[in-house]
Amino acid sequence: EGQLVESGGGSVQAGGSLRLSCTASGFTFDDSVVGWFRQAPGAELELVSSVNSDGTTYYVDSVKGRFTISRDNAENTVYLQMNSLTPEDTAMYTCAADPALLAQAALLALGDQPDVDYWGQGTQVTVSN
Repeated sequence: EGQLVESGGGSVQAGGSLRLSCTASGFTFDDSVVGWFRQAPGAELELVSSVNSDGTTYYVDSVKGRFTISRDNAENTVYLQMNSLTPEDTAMYTCAADPALLAQAALLALGDQPDVDYWGQGTQVTVSN
């Protein structure tokens, strides 16, 4: 059974940086789009960033210029480098992998939940002033 394991969350002050890692075990995500969702308390789930197998990336507007996603297929790992963090970035960050991840994420706008092949367990990011 495949799974995604995240690491790298934690607590930082505003302006700080964190790097999240998402490693697949039991499967390879060479053909998958891998992304990071986040959900803050009382807020909707949102897709923060994703990276295709060909390296094409997506970023939600609020993180453009601050976050960078990358993937290392040899290591079966995707990274999310988060710089210039603000309290508004505080959330549970969860990694997901699916060949149609972006299409699944689009369901959020309809009030539906994405049905992706793999979810991680989530890692908390807390940014304080």
